[in-house]
Amino acid sequence: MDSHARILIVDDERFHLNVISELLGEEYTTIVAKSGEKALEIARSQHIDLILLDVLMPEMDGYAVCEQLKRIENTKDTPIIFLTAKSSVEDQAKGFDLGAVDYITKPVSPPIVRARVKNHLALYSANKSLLTQNEHLEDLVAKRSAEIVKTQDVAIYCLTSLVETRDNETGDHIRRTQNYVKILAEYLKDHPRFKDQLNDEVIAMMFKSAPLHDIGKVGIPDHILLKPGKLTPEEWEIMKTHAALGEESIRKSEALYGTSSFLHYAKEIAGAHHEKWNGQGYPRGLQGDEIPLSGRLMAVADVYDALISKRVYKSEFTHEKAVELILSEKGQHFDPDIVDAFAALVNEFNAIAHKYAD
Repeated sequence: MDSHARILIVDDERFHLNVISELLGEEYTTIVAKSGEKALEIARSQHIDLILLDVLMPEMDGYAVCEQLKRIENTKDTPIIFLTAKSSVEDQAKGFDLGAVDYITKPVSPPIVRARVKNHLALYSANKSLLTQNEHLEDLVAKRSAEIVKTQDVAIYCLTSLVETRDNETGDHIRRTQNYVKILAEYLKDHPRFKDQLNDEVIAMMFKSAPLHDIGKVGIPDHILLKPGKLTPEEWEIMKTHAALGEESIRKSEALYGTSSFLHYAKEIAGAHHEKWNGQGYPRGLQGDEIPLSGRLMAVADVYDALISKRVYKSEFTHEKAVELILSEKGQHFDPDIVDAFAALVNEFNAIAHKYAD
């Protein structure tokens, strides 16, 4: 749909309208509005696929416009991306509560604008396709189920690609961690503590949903997420909100479209992968078995991969050093039985790390 997509750009400053319209005009059809009132008039009369909406406008600000757009039949499901210099967590939370899908901070970066627009259009298309498929006749259930699985994979790819455009981590990190989770779960599925929670279907859902563990990072301001150095204590507190933001975004999807095994585990993993066995993690400070099993598995997978990976703020550790650090956190950061499973699988972890190396 990209070549035919219609994008509405709303900003009270002609300069920003011209810059963004020129940036996107070669690939999409762009429509501009210099006020909230004009944007609403266009939304009522034309088909729009995506809206780029300034927050700070006179008379009717972007939040008020967003609220009205969600009441218009033509645009109630249209993705809205805020363009703003306001980047506090509170400002972004307000926008997400009103139905926005993303934030782009000013001054805008052309590659980020193009990537966000492309991924949100793809996700919007996938969601519409999924809804259409759900209306098929019951005698096409087998075919419809296959199509839904395919579309779900597309949606997951779009979401994880969206995270990649905002983060320094790569798609290989996503592939590594989901495979770590899978081998840990398969090793533990006959363990007395876990045999009632793990089976092949559950493990498949955990594997599929694991790539969404950091989806909440789309809500973290660029100056924090992309900072080439150590975060300040204040910045770190904001960064930590990504777990709760990710969980909440998936919960909203459940409220709109109904729950599923995939969404259930995606929500658990997004919200719980930074909890610690000793209760000193975040966002809730859960302890022991209070932490969902999927989150405990993801914690080991995510930390191991972070240790062996190079980041702007650290050098990579060797596999041996990473193993040593994971084992030292048995019963502290990590579930003791999951650490025991990790200890038995260190060679398999190393093999996955090399197979999907950056």
